[in-house]
Amino acid sequence: MGKVYAAVLAGGIGTRMGNVEKPKQFMEIGGKPIIIHTLEKFAVHPGLEKVLVLSPRAWVGYTSDIIKKYIPMGADIPVIEGGPTRNETVMNAIRYIEKDGGLDDDTIIITHDSVRPFVTHRIIEENIRYAEEFGACDTVIPATDTIVQSIRDDRIDQIPDRRFMYQGQTPQTFHAKKLKDTYEALTKEEKETLTDACKIMVLKGEHVHLVQGEVFNIKITYPYDITVAQALLGMKVEG
Repeated sequence: MGKVYAAVLAGGIGTRMGNVEKPKQFMEIGGKPIIIHTLEKFAVHPGLEKVLVLSPRAWVGYTSDIIKKYIPMGADIPVIEGGPTRNETVMNAIRYIEKDGGLDDDTIIITHDSVRPFVTHRIIEENIRYAEEFGACDTVIPATDTIVQSIRDDRIDQIPDRRFMYQGQTPQTFHAKKLKDTYEALTKEEKETLTDACKIMVLKGEHVHLVQGEVFNIKITYPYDITVAQALLGMKVEG
């Protein structure tokens, strides 16, 4: 088994949260910034070589400060600058791992949204296991609503069979070197179609295994989600 790194992606500025003073990952729920709740899940995991945080350049220092304030081993969590896109941010994490001397064919990288604070130990464990076995995996839940495809926004073009539809969550986990090599082999046009790291592998026909997520593994995106998150904290949601 190779070394396992976690990369917590905090590169967004949360424009869909409305007019707020700081990126959404720093908004507080339950008396702590959202990103701290997320990082705590990874910081206590015994199987991780290192936990990295990818942050917007202007917020690197602030991120580092709050991690040291709230997490006892916070000084051991490097905060590095993210890239202009989600996938470039993931590549920055892999480049850090490479400079740190940890990148080989067996190295695993777990990528996770900083604003999904309810990830469970079970989900993290299964991500590691399936990434080791298959090279890549994605956390998903079955779609409960009918999915409607509309290419032109004003009409239905297709209604896919819901039995085969899933909603993507994170973590997404990979053999880090293979992900980097596959990404670098994409054309500029292929890179422009990317929405997340799993699509890098899908474009090249690689097996991406499914990991069963949880309905409560929500991404905090809109003001309404803050209310939901506060309720989930009150219920002490655990895996």
